[in-house]
Amino acid sequence: MDRLTGMQVFVRAVEDGSLSAAARRLGMSAAVATKNLDALEAHLGAKLLHRTTRRLSLTESGSEYLDACQRLLPEIEEAEAAAASQHVEVKGLLRISMPLSFGARYIAPLIPAFSLRHPALRIELGLNDSVVDLLDGGWDMAIRIGRLNDSPLRARKLGDCPELVCAAPSYLDRRGIPRRVADLTQHNCLGYTLSSWAGGREWAFGVDGQVRVPINGDLAANSGEALLAAAIAGQGLLYQPLFIVGDALESGTLTVLELDQPTHALGGIHAVYPPETRPPAKVRAMLDYLVEAFKQNLW
Repeated sequence: MDRLTGMQVFVRAVEDGSLSAAARRLGMSAAVATKNLDALEAHLGAKLLHRTTRRLSLTESGSEYLDACQRLLPEIEEAEAAAASQHVEVKGLLRISMPLSFGARYIAPLIPAFSLRHPALRIELGLNDSVVDLLDGGWDMAIRIGRLNDSPLRARKLGDCPELVCAAPSYLDRRGIPRRVADLTQHNCLGYTLSSWAGGREWAFGVDGQVRVPINGDLAANSGEALLAAAIAGQGLLYQPLFIVGDALESGTLTVLELDQPTHALGGIHAVYPPETRPPAKVRAMLDYLVEAFKQNLW
């Protein structure tokens, strides 16, 4: 039996809850659908579905294979449509990894309008401040903030990411306003433990981060949002990207400090994706959408 047809039967059966429903969608008899699924399981040497007269359920192998099929089938259909010069529908599953605070603040609010444009597409957002391996993790693309390391991944810049040192007016009234980076040693500096330039022991300044200033503080965290809340409450100085502090600056709950050295250039915001010759339609659609959205200066 045709392996591709077997994959289609398998995915449709899971989505529709029965082999007969999958057969109807694919325009074949239930007997042929069953034979295709049987042949696929025989080829793989693994059972994909637990089948009874009342219901279907995925096996452990089936759950893993389903993820692969849901990524591969749309790409195969897209390739066939492109070869036939047909319109390519954006569909399937799009998995995007991104930093937690940035994703929640700026990417998640953009998703509803994108989903309305592409109702056949399902989206999974992975919000995590760790840098994931796209290829090993099965991610279609990721949002990366900062300077990109050398890698085979392709990248598209979405925007700039300026860094700022800020504090609440209540803190500055109590402790004074630092004018030089050397003055920071006399202040309570809130350290971001995931950063090499704004950590709990030293902060980096200068375009390339060449000016290193030792700092002290009574709070360090691996969350920019947690440090933001502490800074707004007047606990100390904060060194974070504009996308974290922008709302607080606009409301006046934080004030930007002008120091004698420029802040460290973080590098920018990029969408990265695997190095295929031509990305799938779902990735191209999201890339174009994000580039257009970020022209509006989201923060």
